[in-house]
Amino acid sequence: MIHELRIYECVPGRLPDLNNRFSTITLKLWEKHGIRQAGFWTTLIGESNQILYYMLAWESLAERESKWGAFMADPDWHAARAKTEANGPIVAKVTNYILAPTAYSAVK
Repeated sequence: MIHELRIYECVPGRLPDLNNRFSTITLKLWEKHGIRQAGFWTTLIGESNQILYYMLAWESLAERESKWGAFMADPDWHAARAKTEANGPIVAKVTNYILAPTAYSAVK
């Protein structure tokens, strides 16, 4: 199992819009494509409260390529994104990491 850590730095004031899009749209589309989330987090104490962190669980890089590619090409995702960004972008910067567990990790 590998995990993907994605970090979304929001346009100031748009974190509620991003949270709403995930909870009402994106998660349903991920389910359609078989994408498994491992968790979502925001900053309680730290440098910025305009960042959303989340992790996805993948069996392999091949699974990620196949399922993420299908999601990104989905016309329903394109329509939803355009609608939710009608007043401008929500996310200013995306950073992602593909992580492999260490031999001593509790999460494998």
